[in-house]
Amino acid sequence: MTEPDPATPLERTIEVKAISRVEGEGRLYVRLQGDSIEQVQLSIYEPPRFFESFLRGRQVREVPDITARICGICPVAYQMSSCHALEKALGVTVTPEIRKLRRLLYCGEWIESHTLHIYLLHAPDFLGYESGISMAADHREAVERGLEMKKIGNRLVEILGGRSIHPVNVTVGGFYRAPSVRELQELLPRLKWGLDAALATVRWVSQFDFPELPVAYDLVSLKHPDEYPLNDGNVFSSAGLDVPVEEYERHFVESHLPHSTALYSTRKPADEFYLVGPLARLNNCFEQLSPACRRAFEQTGLSLPLTNNFHSIVARAIEVAYAFEEAIRIVESYQAGLTPSRVPFELQPGEGCHATEAPRGLLYHRYRIGDDQLIAEAKIVPPTAQNQGQIEADLRRYLPQVMALDDERVARQSENLIRNYDPCISCATHFLKLTIDRPQDETPGKA
Repeated sequence: MTEPDPATPLERTIEVKAISRVEGEGRLYVRLQGDSIEQVQLSIYEPPRFFESFLRGRQVREVPDITARICGICPVAYQMSSCHALEKALGVTVTPEIRKLRRLLYCGEWIESHTLHIYLLHAPDFLGYESGISMAADHREAVERGLEMKKIGNRLVEILGGRSIHPVNVTVGGFYRAPSVRELQELLPRLKWGLDAALATVRWVSQFDFPELPVAYDLVSLKHPDEYPLNDGNVFSSAGLDVPVEEYERHFVESHLPHSTALYSTRKPADEFYLVGPLARLNNCFEQLSPACRRAFEQTGLSLPLTNNFHSIVARAIEVAYAFEEAIRIVESYQAGLTPSRVPFELQPGEGCHATEAPRGLLYHRYRIGDDQLIAEAKIVPPTAQNQGQIEADLRRYLPQVMALDDERVARQSENLIRNYDPCISCATHFLKLTIDRPQDETPGKA
């Protein structure tokens, strides 16, 4: 094998021309000179930017159905953020019963989204498989457990949302139709099985071999004094921020960088990147978890604060257990049908904003209703856009650990890191197309 000349810097260019099956289109570009990383660019093109234009001129009641189409796996998050924001604009206050059912609906989405990511997208990275399908050959029981949990989450979304993908039963003010007591009570045995399965999942993933990548993250999430955040809470940061959602745009800003048509989110005043998602929520809101979930975390052997985003798979598993436990609590308390299923309102000009916790992190919506009672302005800041800069920063820290590997393994390790963030649930195992441009005969592993 020809060894690189130590007097000549080894220049390597890693270019990912297309990251497929994410919320838009993107690429990864890395340029190295010797042991120095000169440039890391993750360019993601987010569909939600187009939806802001689609929504202008639409009727208020159309918004939840349109925003549900932004994502096929987390439509509830977009519906909930839009409904809450529009209700603030219209001066609508939903009943406690409607609020509970909305929280139950969100539990269903967390369950189906998190379990699919854990079992089919993320666990194969740690266990050395190319896909969830190949992993199932050796870990059939585990994969079947994950798929069954996902089915329960899907069923919960279907009961409350009318269908499991792009729900149609959610509206401003509540639901078009309330679920019957029988529909929810029949699901109770499966929910209780799911809680046990989720706790087993926590034990399973906590035994994985995690790469070392401690990072002093600025962890941003909602935080509620009485409950683990789903639909409500202040915008909270581990760096000291604790403000109402209405002040979000005073502290966070979107900006355009030349290499990406997506907008990067940073925190003012220093334009610093930050982290949203399960790791942020678990660190910021650990005391709001149930005692059972706190015990499950303590039994993993990990301790707070979690500063390695490879541990996000453990955080997701804890959240699955919490979602099952919360769903059981709400279903057991649902003893009579919901009447009315929605709060009436009168259309009027106004402006409102709200944020909820999508599976991937904080999701912010703001709407302005014009004098014609139609949507005059819409702003949507999805979790992936907020995490984009932090993913680049993580890659800068992590790549020096793996650059001695050959090109294929460098690409795979980069994929593994990006998947910590679950940028979209439909990201396939092989979603990076890698091109290396460097001097002949200086390729590691080539003779």
